[in-house]
Amino acid sequence: MPGFKGGCLCGAIRYEVSSDPVNMWNCHCDDCRKSSGASYATNVFVRVADLTMTRGETAKFQHKSDSGNSMTKEYCADCGSQIFNANSGRPAIKVVRAGTVDDGSFVKPRANVYASRALPGVLDGSDLPAFDEMPPDPSVFFKG
Repeated sequence: MPGFKGGCLCGAIRYEVSSDPVNMWNCHCDDCRKSSGASYATNVFVRVADLTMTRGETAKFQHKSDSGNSMTKEYCADCGSQIFNANSGRPAIKVVRAGTVDDGSFVKPRANVYASRALPGVLDGSDLPAFDEMPPDPSVFFKG
């Protein structure tokens, strides 16, 4: 598969990723739930160097995460779709929200993180590894 494309709901923002993701997981933290407006966020981790904006420019919102790192949410100012987020603790990596990917058939999360914060019933029947918080060494889930 190398690479994939995506964009926002209204089409004002488009992007391309030239390589396979380095990680994918479902995050149930309060931040991901609130910013996505869903029960959890499926996050696709890519190298910043492999990400190209092909249309538009994202608006940004910054805040502090539980870890104390600075988080930057990137979204479409026209339709409000959250497209990316970035964490100052991993400057070479950007998170693509899986819902913005044109053909998400490759999206297969490797774990559920912050499972202790999952909404009731959301993890029922899941065979993915589940971590109550962030895994002690999340780098074990990153490839490449």
